[in-house]
Amino acid sequence: MQQVHVDKSELTRAEVVDLDEGALAEGAVRLAVESFSVTANNVTYAVVGDGFGYWNFFPAPEGKGIVPMWGHARVIESNHPEFAEGERVYGYLPMASHLDVVPGKVSAGGFVDMAEHRQPMSPIYNQYSRLAADPEHDPAREGERMIFGPLFKTGFLIEYFMRSEDWFGAGQVILTSASSKTAMGLASVAKRRSPQVKRIGLTSSGNVQFVKDSGLYDEVLSYDAVGDIAGEPSVTVDFAGNAKLLGQLHHHLGDNLKYSCLVGATHIEERGAGLGAGGDLPGPTPTLFFAPDHAVALFKEHGPEKAGAMVAESWHGFLEDAGGSVEIERHSGLDAARDVFVEMVGGKVDPAKGIVIEP
Repeated sequence: MQQVHVDKSELTRAEVVDLDEGALAEGAVRLAVESFSVTANNVTYAVVGDGFGYWNFFPAPEGKGIVPMWGHARVIESNHPEFAEGERVYGYLPMASHLDVVPGKVSAGGFVDMAEHRQPMSPIYNQYSRLAADPEHDPAREGERMIFGPLFKTGFLIEYFMRSEDWFGAGQVILTSASSKTAMGLASVAKRRSPQVKRIGLTSSGNVQFVKDSGLYDEVLSYDAVGDIAGEPSVTVDFAGNAKLLGQLHHHLGDNLKYSCLVGATHIEERGAGLGAGGDLPGPTPTLFFAPDHAVALFKEHGPEKAGAMVAESWHGFLEDAGGSVEIERHSGLDAARDVFVEMVGGKVDPAKGIVIEP
């Protein structure tokens, strides 16, 4: 078995380590990792790993961490009566060749890993889909699911939250970093489920044409054109993490800003520092959106089957809207996974490429 161990204090230091798999525990299932994507989302998991508990899912030696990935795996050994060799699953995986799970709450569509060390974390990350009965699964689009899926789900949950609050009375939503995968996910879901709300995308001048061509937004503006946004009741969803930009939006919209949503956690300090501790920012206090909590609420309200069907319907719509916007590049082996991750930490990977690793 191989794992990639990352130095928590210096994320660009990472090594591939060989380990003995050991005997499979009673009631456990051993998965061989078939494929996973490496995206900026995984870098975020590492950057905020200690604060948000992301290092705790897949234990590593002191000072080291195993970065979580989203991907596909195959059962290669089973001590559980409901799982046979060869079955395929999708879910949260380590940057590694294998993972042992302890399935519980087993249904035709999925299970939860009941491994003791994972129980304190959000249950959303402990759920695995069994592909034979998974409404989101499309064998031809597995690459897109790994690259877009987790980010799309955040976009889906933001739209669900905003719609349940009647968009706070706003008639338009302003999305920063409009070319990001999460923003595109939100725009796609809003286009289909909340068409009455105008979608305004803000992006860098070099990305304006790409964002316009996506067809997901009613209006696309560059960051230096914040002043051109109509002064109407609005909500903002900030994916960019740029405190100065967020401040400009608050000052420009003033009382017309009904809700200010922060997504992602990599720039929270920077955002806070730029917003002024004196509370001099007009409009509502920017509020962090933590997707796992909202996912739990969605599944509680509708039940797993209906909630899963709702997400799947929007996911297939998103694939129609934006599934072809990224060129998928495939690499073999965990050495490649380590190299790509280190490059991403340094910001060196082209965002128009989606990287899939096949260990």
